[in-house]
Amino acid sequence: MKAICALIVDDSSVMRKIVARSLRQAGVEFTEVLEAANGLEALAVLQTKVPDLILSDINMPGMDGLEFVRQVQGLNSLSGVPIVMITTEGGESHVVEALSHGAKGYIRKPFTPEQIKEHVLPLVRST
Repeated sequence: MKAICALIVDDSSVMRKIVARSLRQAGVEFTEVLEAANGLEALAVLQTKVPDLILSDINMPGMDGLEFVRQVQGLNSLSGVPIVMITTEGGESHVVEALSHGAKGYIRKPFTPEQIKEHVLPLVRST
């Protein structure tokens, strides 16, 4: 697998580090890890860099993950970038909505490197 650039969007800096570490433990190599604390910050990052993969929390202040996915899907320059939602949501409605707006998958917190391998690596390999 080629080394990738990933954008991790979560309002918790600790969770962003956990996501990056879990990706590494799952075998992902990075050229760069970009971070944003919410959808608005992530959109600003995306104006300067197009990542190979986006992992986004759903519940964040400012702009939540669902609105972020809607916004990203409207940008032609990001049409091939897979988005994986990371959520603590118990209900399926948020996940279904994210998938209907273009997210390619989701994982639930807490997650393991094995779940990353199962749900995220296939998306990275297809880029």
